Amino acid sequence: MTKLETFLVKPRWIFLKIHTDVGVVGLGEPLLEGRALTIQTAIKEVEPYLIGKDPRHVVHHWQAIYRHAFYRGGPILTSALSGIDHALWDIKGKLLNVPVYELLGGPTRDRVRIYGRASNAEDIKKRKAEGYTVIKTGVAHKNPANIVENPQFIKYAVDNFASLREAGGPEMDIAIDFHGNISPQTAKVLIKQLEPFQPMFVEEPCQAQNVDTMVDIARGTHLPIAAGERIFTKWGFRELLEKKAVSIVQPDLCHAGGITEGRLIAGMAEAYYVPVAPHNPMGPISLAVGLNLAASIPNFLVQEQVSLGEGYLKNPFKLQKDGTVMIPQGPGLGVELDEDKMKDKIGHDWKNPESYNALDGSVVDW
Repeated sequence: MTKLETFLVKPRWIFLKIHTDVGVVGLGEPLLEGRALTIQTAIKEVEPYLIGKDPRHVVHHWQAIYRHAFYRGGPILTSALSGIDHALWDIKGKLLNVPVYELLGGPTRDRVRIYGRASNAEDIKKRKAEGYTVIKTGVAHKNPANIVENPQFIKYAVDNFASLREAGGPEMDIAIDFHGNISPQTAKVLIKQLEPFQPMFVEEPCQAQNVDTMVDIARGTHLPIAAGERIFTKWGFRELLEKKAVSIVQPDLCHAGGITEGRLIAGMAEAYYVPVAPHNPMGPISLAVGLNLAASIPNFLVQEQVSLGEGYLKNPFKLQKDGTVMIPQGPGLGVELDEDKMKDKIGHDWKNPESYNALDGSVVDW
């Protein structure tokens, strides 16, 4: 390896290029939303270790970057490591002229189900017309949820989900994301009221740091509980799985440790009959990473996405009529950046939203 380059890319992403002395360039997405400059610095700190080394030793480099840091894990180190891991797999696939999933045992499927977003009945009709068979929505509310909410708040949220179910029909899979900003006290009531409408899953019903609280919520409903976007590495997912806090895991492959760690997390989850639905509100390199993982594991469920690569990739992914995208066919991650179309997208100053209670101004989760 000869050089690592990072680029801030609108709307809030970071793209990484790892250069080699044979002209092959690997792509990665080492993102930590709202902390772009922090991640750029973290990668700069790792760069001296990688320069001059053979990029094909992917797992060895993962171990060295992770374990040679005295303080291990956490979102900063593992996000930087994830993007580097993407790029190393991309380089290896390109050198061998095969997709990454071929290096992981060959494809388990030829297409990958993806989901769109909808916040109301009109949205879901549009997504259905576009070809989506899976939709994710949020908890409808006029103000951020209080710790204990009243029947009016619950009814407003449930009525909105009911309107989506009616518009989507019984054949549409509709997941709902609590985004970790609903308290456990309110989450239990809300989940119970949503049960008749059978959401595909309830995502992050509360903050996921206290796993025992997640377990308590999971035991109180027959609906699938999903979480994992704010959990890092196999060690973080171990407790979620062992305690049966979730029945769907959602590792973010830009945060949790990349393809190397994502494959191990999927294997752990398989032992618990738990499927994988990778978290990905990021860019098209991240999507390509998720598609390669999905193509290489048996327990894949559905892939999140916000961009199929239009305006970023030379050959964007295309939504098929059955609500899927085909797995990449090119070597490595199977994507190539369109540098010309990206010229007006370089640079951003995206910040995390700051949310406050409408009554007293206290801080609330966004």
